[in-house]
Amino acid sequence: MEALKRRKKLREKIIAEVGEWAQKLSFKATVVLIGSYARGDFNLWSDVDILLITEFSSKNPLERLKHIDTLPGYEIIPLTPNEFDRLLQKGDPMAVEAASEGVIIKDDFNLFHSI
Repeated sequence: MEALKRRKKLREKIIAEVGEWAQKLSFKATVVLIGSYARGDFNLWSDVDILLITEFSSKNPLERLKHIDTLPGYEIIPLTPNEFDRLLQKGDPMAVEAASEGVIIKDDFNLFHSI
């Protein structure tokens, strides 16, 4: 039981950390924790997967990431609202997971209010 309590506390800490990071973003964004930390099945080697949805000026994902200050161990997946919507409509596993199991941290674009 102690191990489960530690895992729960660690997950809560990560969610709070992501929330603090999301609040510091200087632009309108939707931020969703996805992957193992969202599901609660993370391990020592898991990274923190964050879906960052905002209006980017660049089409190149690597260029998009150059302008975002992230914490070590975070895996940021940068998408525009239109890209996310297209992925969701196609049934893309990442987008479907975000909609069904993701932890919504911030939703400035109201992408998840009707899902």
